[in-house]
Amino acid sequence: MSPMEPFGARLRRAMDERGPLCVGIDPHASLLAEWGLNDDVAGLERFSRTVVEAVAGRVAVLKPQSAFFERFGSRGVAVLEKTVQEARAAGALVVMDAKRGDIGSTMAAYAESFLHKDAPLFSDALTVSPYLGYGSLKPAVELARESGAGLFVLALTSNPEGGEVQHAVRPDGRNIGATMLAHLARENAGENPMGSFGAVVGATLGDLSSYDLDINGPLLAPGIGAQGATPADLPAVFGPAVRTVVPNVSRGVLRHGPDVVALRDAAERFADQIRAAVASG
Repeated sequence: MSPMEPFGARLRRAMDERGPLCVGIDPHASLLAEWGLNDDVAGLERFSRTVVEAVAGRVAVLKPQSAFFERFGSRGVAVLEKTVQEARAAGALVVMDAKRGDIGSTMAAYAESFLHKDAPLFSDALTVSPYLGYGSLKPAVELARESGAGLFVLALTSNPEGGEVQHAVRPDGRNIGATMLAHLARENAGENPMGSFGAVVGATLGDLSSYDLDINGPLLAPGIGAQGATPADLPAVFGPAVRTVVPNVSRGVLRHGPDVVALRDAAERFADQIRAAVASG
């Protein structure tokens, strides 16, 4: 399997050229209804194709949430395959938001589903859960390196429930979230311009100065828009690491559909606001 240029290098270039914005593709039932679409495979396909048409040629990253496709069974997964392929063909990097996490051969199979170059769902990066132990992710780390793909590891998530695990303190005095960041810093050591192994860190978490966010890799930051964070908040939350942040906006863009021009304009507004915030930080 011939590797691509590493994900970290491709992502850094896309962020510099298109702006550091990730648009989520989250076709949940209420959003389909807002667009005047039925909650069925035809509505799913129309929704996804419209988002790709509107923004895949302009934003750095698209992030389909696999659960909203999987709920329609094999036909929904077929739409997801097409969405990934069309988004990548238009020049966007695709982060598959599947949050997979398991051990041994099962983790390896999850990795092959999304990170093997010949897989129908091959994506530029995959979100993964490390809460069976960071070492359980080894098959995904190895395959990502081999294929030129990346991972985004759940580290400091924006959901309130996450704190009971991520803020738990280890015997060495470091909490679990900080431990995950340290693992990722080791994965990315020496990579230039940026490593391929990123963390998911919520933009709604406030001051994170007690954490070392300098992992030499990207920080995928959900929470901009409907969850309450704004682009202007990014420098205060992420400090010196703000240049590596990939803010994710879903509803803030998607609510402007199904009009393609309105979707495109909303994405460009967010991208401009994020560029300005990063420059000010």
